Amino acid sequence: MNGRTRGESEETRVLVVEDERGIAESLVRGLRQAGYAVEGVRTGRAALAAASCDVVLLDLGLPDIDGVEVCRRLRARSDAAIIAVTARGEEADRVVALDEGADDYLVKPFGLAELLARMRAVLRRRRPAGPEILRHGPLAVDLRTRQVAVDGAPVSLTPKEFCILECLAADPGRVVSRQEILERAWDAHWYGPTKVLDVHVAALRRKLGAPGLIETVYGHGFRLGAVEGLREQP
Repeated sequence: MNGRTRGESEETRVLVVEDERGIAESLVRGLRQAGYAVEGVRTGRAALAAASCDVVLLDLGLPDIDGVEVCRRLRARSDAAIIAVTARGEEADRVVALDEGADDYLVKPFGLAELLARMRAVLRRRRPAGPEILRHGPLAVDLRTRQVAVDGAPVSLTPKEFCILECLAADPGRVVSRQEILERAWDAHWYGPTKVLDVHVAALRRKLGAPGLIETVYGHGFRLGAVEGLREQP
């Protein structure tokens, strides 16, 4: 059993971007057996020309365009979940891919079971249950378009900043632990320094321009608090 219903599998489209024929064929075959609708391409240009999809499995070592550049272009125009599939195990490469919009990464070699688990995780984050627009005072977070506004003015956020804000806006007032945010915005198996979260929260606060909106609860995590001095959304 793959843990998915027939309806969920049929509506989930996966684009496999892999130039090594043997790996590509194995991935396409395994994903189709798991119930996904799959298209396979072997170049960055073909990936950028492909039809819209729900998940992109993106090899970073493509023959024509660097995979990180492909990731950047895809993220600029699509809200598909992107998993970087790569032989580059160095931390710097992973960080660059994540910063350019990848939702997760896998280092070759990997098993199909792990890949499917990662896909389910990123799809859960990309397809949250509940209302499509979360509101808290002057803050509006549109989960479908991944757009944010404060007091009616749009705010441009990075994918990581959006995920952090989504965690907090899903239940305003609840203290969300640092570990929960890291697992949802970075990786379910995150083991790196938690200081990276503070850096992103600081940038998020500056962009929102609402002092006190994101409160630090020392020793526990963060929460959305009362907003002073800003007009409430109707």
